[in-house]
Amino acid sequence: MLVCTLAWGTTWFAITKQLGVVDPVVSITYRFALAAVLLFAWGAFRRESLSLNRAQHFAAFGVGLFTFAVDYSFVYWAEERVTSAVVAVVFAAMAFMNLIVFRVVFGQRAPLLAWAAAGLGVLGVALLSWEEIVTANMSSRALTGIGLTLAGVFAAAIGNVYARRAEMAGAGVVASTGWAMGYGAALLAIFAMVTGKTWAFEFTAPYILSLLHLSVVGSVIAFALYYGLARRRGYATASYISALTPPLAMFVSALFEGKSWGLYALGGVVLVLAGQVLLLRSKKAA
Repeated sequence: MLVCTLAWGTTWFAITKQLGVVDPVVSITYRFALAAVLLFAWGAFRRESLSLNRAQHFAAFGVGLFTFAVDYSFVYWAEERVTSAVVAVVFAAMAFMNLIVFRVVFGQRAPLLAWAAAGLGVLGVALLSWEEIVTANMSSRALTGIGLTLAGVFAAAIGNVYARRAEMAGAGVVASTGWAMGYGAALLAIFAMVTGKTWAFEFTAPYILSLLHLSVVGSVIAFALYYGLARRRGYATASYISALTPPLAMFVSALFEGKSWGLYALGGVVLVLAGQVLLLRSKKAA
């Protein structure tokens, strides 16, 4: 969980280095195409089976569509409108969204402590996002960015449903994630061609280094560990990583984007961390 938190806590800022010359959809395509190749190479090096049956491919396609294509497109578009840390803190609602979606789809009954933990995460998100909304004078641009992020949260929760189905179908983490990223990259490439996106590449150190960081650390390492953790401890616990990344994302944003944070934001962090404590207690109680 610590490695995922450190990885994703820095990717929010790294995404900002992808914006500008290259269209966001094209950048995401590069990111997950490279990540898929690296995952397949890693699986081959470890002599793991990379083949999937029909049910496993269907599940991997669902993850690719909702998590790697839809979710990340919304995230990149959101970061064109609000600071990276705000996108990170809104994503803290993932744990709460997962509880709802998994209750509806799988009928999973989460302990009350888990709901309380997710509720604290949502309250923390509200406090963390409030100052951004106020300083933006409720501009349509800021609200659109936050709305896109919330849409991405929902898409990611649906993606977790398909990840759970891949697990139930017996797919390995490396093979399933590699195929999912491959499907996501292919879908994004098709979307880019249909919508007339320009296939460009920015040959600068910030763009290339951020792309490598996002592909290797933020995709290959982080998602392999995330899905492994989700299979061991459940998706509600794993998805709370999204609530733990804001403090690190806030620090990175303050350091490189000049973003200042007041008492409301600090109070939001306290609530998010308190929610994590409750969530861990709920898992022990269960």
